[in-house]
Amino acid sequence: MKNEILLQLKNVHVHYGGVKALDGVDVSLDEGEIVALMGPNGAGKSTILKAVFGLAPISSGKVLWRERAIVPVPHEASERGIAFVPQGRRVFHDLTVLENLEVGGIASAESRVVKERLGEVLELFPVLREKLAKRGGTLSGGEQQMLAFARALMSDPSVLLLDEPSLGLSPKYVKEVFEKIKEINEKRKISIMVVEHNIKSLFSVAGRVYVLDKGRVAAEGDPQTMIDSNIIEKVFLGKLES
Repeated sequence: MKNEILLQLKNVHVHYGGVKALDGVDVSLDEGEIVALMGPNGAGKSTILKAVFGLAPISSGKVLWRERAIVPVPHEASERGIAFVPQGRRVFHDLTVLENLEVGGIASAESRVVKERLGEVLELFPVLREKLAKRGGTLSGGEQQMLAFARALMSDPSVLLLDEPSLGLSPKYVKEVFEKIKEINEKRKISIMVVEHNIKSLFSVAGRVYVLDKGRVAAEGDPQTMIDSNIIEKVFLGKLES
């Protein structure tokens, strides 16, 4: 039995002035899967996540949530069960770890539910339990990324959008980040769409890959198919035929 399609972009175009950030993109995310978006800088990967979350201006095409067309708006995306962890972690530096986590859940749940979710999230991120009173800005880069993940999970999402989660992290934390992505997917049953340049780490967790080039999908398939086809090398080296 095929899993439900949670999220789809159909022939989506996004323009920034005269620049075509997305040029007729079709991607989807099924229930329970991890989908990777790959490609060189400017290929449109992050724009896909922003379009889903209502942060990029869609000029034409459709975004479907559970097979129903929607107009993406950030607060409505959160209410539907979509959480977005943007590039650069973006934790609240002057708030404590606890306050950061509470902010993640308070918009969508009453205090009792927020407390329950906090307990669940801290089980998943025990490193944060020891640092609840520390300010977000005092954490290491890897710890801030874990806090950004944890804060997103406080809204109890069914879909998690991750933009370059390993950016700027040490090899130790890169490994931990991808282990945590896999754990979130398996233990919390959350579907994940992730933009990432770390091919080896990404392929260890992704079930399906979209390779983008110049705002279009150049190829789609499982990681091994992408490796065997050499499409990633061609795209990153600019050798893909138009």
